[in-house]
Amino acid sequence: MPQLQQKKQPKNATACLILNDGSVYYGYGIGAPVKKIGEVCFNTSMTGYQEILTDPSYARQIITFTFPHIGNVGTNEEDIETAGPAAFGLVLRERITDPSNWRSTKHLDEWLKENDLPGITGVDTRALTQKIRDNGAPNGLLAVDPEGKFDTTSLFEELLDWGGLEGADLAETVTCAKEYGWSETIWAHGKGYGGQNDKASDLHIVAVDFGAKRNILRCLANTGARVTVVPGKTTAEGILKLNPDGVFLSNGPGDPAATGKYAVPMIKNLLDKDIPLFGICLGHQMLTLALGGKTRKMGLGHRGANHPVKDSVSGRVEITSQNHGFEVIEDSLPENIEVTHRSLFDGSNEGIKVKGKSAFSVQYHPEASPGPQDAHYLFDRFIDMINASKTSPKVKSA
Repeated sequence: MPQLQQKKQPKNATACLILNDGSVYYGYGIGAPVKKIGEVCFNTSMTGYQEILTDPSYARQIITFTFPHIGNVGTNEEDIETAGPAAFGLVLRERITDPSNWRSTKHLDEWLKENDLPGITGVDTRALTQKIRDNGAPNGLLAVDPEGKFDTTSLFEELLDWGGLEGADLAETVTCAKEYGWSETIWAHGKGYGGQNDKASDLHIVAVDFGAKRNILRCLANTGARVTVVPGKTTAEGILKLNPDGVFLSNGPGDPAATGKYAVPMIKNLLDKDIPLFGICLGHQMLTLALGGKTRKMGLGHRGANHPVKDSVSGRVEITSQNHGFEVIEDSLPENIEVTHRSLFDGSNEGIKVKGKSAFSVQYHPEASPGPQDAHYLFDRFIDMINASKTSPKVKSA
């Protein structure tokens, strides 16, 4: 049983972060004066903190930002990936930088307060990141109190009572409540987000929402296809009633094995019907589980906008945006799966395609929000696959 590492609290401390190994970090509170428990991870992106904090894949996570100038572009109503933040808090080295950007409409601290998000500054984020890198992502409790009153003993006991993310189906907490249509396309300078696209086609894509980011939906709509979003627990029968030309399996948080209890049967049914499938992040993991593969919790996960991934077919290296704490176990994949992408950081699986089927998936985030746009082509590849499927004779499944 880990023991709390008691340390003297600085007189001006208004926030504390306690890890499940007993470590205690004091600092200055920002955002909402609340208490949150979650998994503590780090993100290496240099831009896009608002997109990161609102990415549903960060549900129940406290994010340590390795970049020091958080707050420098303020916040706005366009750079959000879901209706409200999914993350549980943030850890910074420096105090929030005042905004200096033409798109800013609100200070980050004000935005954090409005969204019930706590944060702590004044922490040695380099040391914390090294701890996570060496020992894995810990569970943590982040508390902000303007009066600086922290009963660390009781807070530590409360933290140890939390079971963590392994085995947790968090997708059900961030999925949409009901079916809806999506038409907004990607952002363009001087225009903002578009409501239609010149590539308009008669294709219909059903996106299964396990915690979908808005920019992924924009990229799908940008192909010209009509997009319908459905809740994560929608059955294959419910999806087929919508007459999709292709089905997209979205990103999302939590343990894929837990979400797979209801998602895997749906995906297997769609595979049997030869419906073209494209999965991202959790959707990638769901597809591999449906095909007989396995997943596992990673030590520290991949989170950032600078992760190199190699396409094993073309030999091309893409710089990608990533956010996942679980991975596909490549050795568990059956023979009908071809590995298409691998991480150049640790060799972990980053993409697959199914032999004899119109189905593929990637672990990373090709929508690049935030991040590079190296992998935007995957959305067009999905459309090309759908079109090819519509003109080719169906292969009967065994």
